[in-house]
Amino acid sequence: MGKSLKVGDLAPNFKLLSETGQTVELKDFIGASPVVLFFYPKDNTTICTKEVCHFRDNFDEFKKINNAEILGISSDSVDSHKQFSKKNRLPFILLSDADERVRRLYGVPKTLGIVPGRVTYVIDKQGVIRHIFSSQLNYKKHVDEAISALKSI
Repeated sequence: MGKSLKVGDLAPNFKLLSETGQTVELKDFIGASPVVLFFYPKDNTTICTKEVCHFRDNFDEFKKINNAEILGISSDSVDSHKQFSKKNRLPFILLSDADERVRRLYGVPKTLGIVPGRVTYVIDKQGVIRHIFSSQLNYKKHVDEAISALKSI
């Protein structure tokens, strides 16, 4: 596991494949808009589905706040993300971190050493981490915390 990042750290750049099979790089968003980067355990599980749908249902709110971009990351495959995104009509990008390299880069912990953690990072336009929220079960608070953090930057 990588070192845990802190508020004020520069968000490490990464490249991952999206649900459409395109390469997405964090630095492509830096300078243009803030980014809400949320790591979640697994597609099609109860809490994860509720979390992505809560981000979806608040998507317009994120767009109103400095046109923030939302990126969801799990270790599921591009195909799994494609189906999950379509089924839940997600208006934002899902990224496949199959080898968990980016999860380690960001120091996202595992619960009980097994279940991938659920952590949300709010990154400003300059690429600086402005807020970190971690909760395995309180999926709604990930959205609320991200909106609140975006409003404060």
